[in-house]
Amino acid sequence: MPPTEPPTEPTTEPVVDFRTRPDRYRHWKLDVDGEVAYLRLDVAEDGGLVPGYELKMNSYDLGVDIELYDATQRLRFEHPEVRAVVVTSAKDRNFCAGANIRMLAQSSHPWKVNFCKFTNETRNGIEDATANSGQTYLAAVNGTAAGGGYELALACDKILLIDDNSSSVSLPEVPLLGVLPGTGGLTRVTDKRRVRKDRADVFATKSEGVRGKQAVEWKFVDEVIPKRSWDETIAQRAAEAAAGSKRPTDARGVELPDLEPQRSDTEIRYRHVRATLDREQRQVEITVLGPDGDVPDTVERVHELGADFWPLAMTRELDDLILWLRANELELGTWIIRTKGDVEDALAFERVIEQYSGEDWLVNEIRHYFKRVLKRLDVTSRSLIALIEPGSCFAGALLELALACDRQYMLDGTLDDENSEQGDEAQLVLSASNFGTFPMSNGLSRLGSRFYGDDDYTAKLRQETSRRILAVEALDMGLVTDAPDDIDWEDEVRIMLEERASLSPDALTGMEANHRFVGPETMESRIFSRLTAWQNWIFVRPNASGPNGALRRYGTGKRADFDRKRV
Repeated sequence: MPPTEPPTEPTTEPVVDFRTRPDRYRHWKLDVDGEVAYLRLDVAEDGGLVPGYELKMNSYDLGVDIELYDATQRLRFEHPEVRAVVVTSAKDRNFCAGANIRMLAQSSHPWKVNFCKFTNETRNGIEDATANSGQTYLAAVNGTAAGGGYELALACDKILLIDDNSSSVSLPEVPLLGVLPGTGGLTRVTDKRRVRKDRADVFATKSEGVRGKQAVEWKFVDEVIPKRSWDETIAQRAAEAAAGSKRPTDARGVELPDLEPQRSDTEIRYRHVRATLDREQRQVEITVLGPDGDVPDTVERVHELGADFWPLAMTRELDDLILWLRANELELGTWIIRTKGDVEDALAFERVIEQYSGEDWLVNEIRHYFKRVLKRLDVTSRSLIALIEPGSCFAGALLELALACDRQYMLDGTLDDENSEQGDEAQLVLSASNFGTFPMSNGLSRLGSRFYGDDDYTAKLRQETSRRILAVEALDMGLVTDAPDDIDWEDEVRIMLEERASLSPDALTGMEANHRFVGPETMESRIFSRLTAWQNWIFVRPNASGPNGALRRYGTGKRADFDRKRV
């Protein structure tokens, strides 16, 4: 069951840093034993990210998930020998009680939403590792798994439940807290586990959950294992999963050193990514710098460069920046995306990725990592505007940054401003990677989403790859929103940004999310659109978060006072 302490009043939330490493973990124990790794949840009760609650019963907050995300990344890059990952608990009879209730009750609305979003992304990353990295995740549920604890298990490929007459799996959020399971539980139960929807309804309104043979029969777990043979069977199942992996057996991992951004009140600087913060205009200018230096001509050289290989280094920095801004700079509602560098250099590095991603584990990991960071950008609740100017390198994979934006403005001509890039006009270059290498959550490429319903035109664009496209032609092809000339550029951009900043942030968030994810639904897009949209709404309703709501009254001995009107 979830923790039972009464909620407290909201506290001031801290600046969140998403950087960590295993020797700083407080809540997870990562052990690698040959081709199998064990991730054991052992939450420190006094290790909450914010004062005001204790993380009892292996309940978690954002700090616990920051460590989990770091562990999954390190397993993919630093441990190529690992073919199966067992997620279990270091505590007896308690797998995970889910998100800490006192933490949720005292948190602001943005904190709750950002917490759920990051947790969702981490769970999706676990599924991505199973699907694309040859690292199959198994949940060894050696105690009660409630709420987010069961959702953690749902992200794994197989769920194994100990048969000890007490351990169960449950999603008690609706009956106990008046909210929804926050990290995809409702969707994964039906779409991934193929649980019948009437049984899913019973399960999600039954706070005690299910256990034993019923949990297997109703498909909530794959297997129940007697306590006497638990360790032996888990080791056997992990070995079976590892045997089916194509992960290399003799590869050396790539260490992921600490990122060291320079942060001030107005600027965040990494080696390859820069951000300028304009608080008066409530916007951020993000510039991704293209590669500098020689392009590695062999996969061996890629491995020698390791974390310094530009695509990996840039992606890690962009990932960290997105997370930092989302959590800590809520009022900077417009992100302006730029690139700077040589188009040919950017394409040369992309060709290395394309050439080796099918045969080399590290190059494959880098490609899928960039895909996940682009997806993180897609679901970010900020207005995204791409500015394509002379000196930009929006080509191939980097063009995906512009295509992820809500609008794209491309300068027709050059600028005479002494602070502007001189020389060639702004250019775009399409490559094969723009046609499905980095799919969105809806399963489509960003070009496929942009021209949804016109597959013939998207196919026609394939014929335009590898050539430089100038502003007027890019506008005619539908690749940009507008192409002002050098006379109108500054005024057009300024007016557009001012208009954007004047609109309701809530309305913009809903509009942007609706427009970004067109076409078909997938399990992933449902989790990030339909389910999280409803949770977002429920979090601000008095039935959940009001002073007499279920979330605030849980554990006080008082029943929630519901507004009974259905809306």
